[in-house]
Amino acid sequence: MTAAEEAAVPDALVLPGVLDAAQAAATVRTILADQRPDGAIPWFTGGHLDPWDHTEAAMALDAAGEHQAAEAAYHWLAAAQNADGSWYASYTDGVPDNRAKETNFCAYIAVGAWHHHLATGDDIFLDRIWPAVRRAIDFVVGLQLPGGAISWRQEEDGTTAGDALLTGSSSILHALRCALAVADHLEEPQPDWELAAGRLAHAIAHHPERFLDKSRYSMDWYYPVLGTALRGAAAERRMAEGWDRFVVQGLGVRCVSDRPWVTGGESAELALALWAVGQSDRAVDILRWIGHLRHPDGSYWTGYVFEDDAVWPEERTTWTAGSLLLAVAALGGDHATATVFGGDQLPPGLAVADCCEAARDGSRT
Repeated sequence: MTAAEEAAVPDALVLPGVLDAAQAAATVRTILADQRPDGAIPWFTGGHLDPWDHTEAAMALDAAGEHQAAEAAYHWLAAAQNADGSWYASYTDGVPDNRAKETNFCAYIAVGAWHHHLATGDDIFLDRIWPAVRRAIDFVVGLQLPGGAISWRQEEDGTTAGDALLTGSSSILHALRCALAVADHLEEPQPDWELAAGRLAHAIAHHPERFLDKSRYSMDWYYPVLGTALRGAAAERRMAEGWDRFVVQGLGVRCVSDRPWVTGGESAELALALWAVGQSDRAVDILRWIGHLRHPDGSYWTGYVFEDDAVWPEERTTWTAGSLLLAVAALGGDHATATVFGGDQLPPGLAVADCCEAARDGSRT
């Protein structure tokens, strides 16, 4: 690597003990190397793409200053969008291979679009991506359940799941708030989105019974914080409650509580959540620990089975590298990343209480 290439890495991506400038640049290059000419970012070269992880990797490119590549990723999303505002759950070489539609996948374009605008100040981009964001959020809001949670999936035959996932709904809340920020900037009021965000935030914060029980998964532990539903004392309590169940000292975060498997993506996302609630020292520790997942080329293995001392699966994913870069960027003070994941500057939606929910749904809570 040349000195000029090292100098091109933003200071926010340099974190002692985690990434130096050369390491950060190498990790960025691995994502760029996997990105297809049409802008799509699969999990790895030859692998499949899902819209959620594609967007996370694109956000990491923006944090690295690779704005043209990130914009290409959003143009791919706009071109691939279905007429109803959705995307399919999975694509390989640009062809859908799972035609179900997962709502958190569909909503996440709003997080990426607002992050890109904050990173670049590009109003032309925001104007152009707005129709895709609007259609996507309208699709997702249309699948809100009576209790405020969002149905997690629409099947290929058009039937909608009557259940919601806490992780997915938490991510959707984050997307709704970013979508409202886009709408505010463009002076395009969206009162239905404001109500949907308020109802969803209330469900996440106060009604865990409205979601399927996936409590063995670490994402269900930290996503209400990462998705901005919980802040302050409530967020600190949640972080404390799950720490011993999921965190493996020196290695990272378990994907599920009852398996000896730590994963890089979950570890980096937990670091982001910890940073968001003021626990930066812990966040840095987590990111240092997952250095054992780093490949010499700068990419990151998805996970590690510590009882067997084995990397598993044998794949190095763009979203694992992307989530680590985003966590480092937030800790390093990158404006776009800190604004999007900090949440304080995002519109909150309408405040909703149980009495309002009962009146809307015609039922008792």
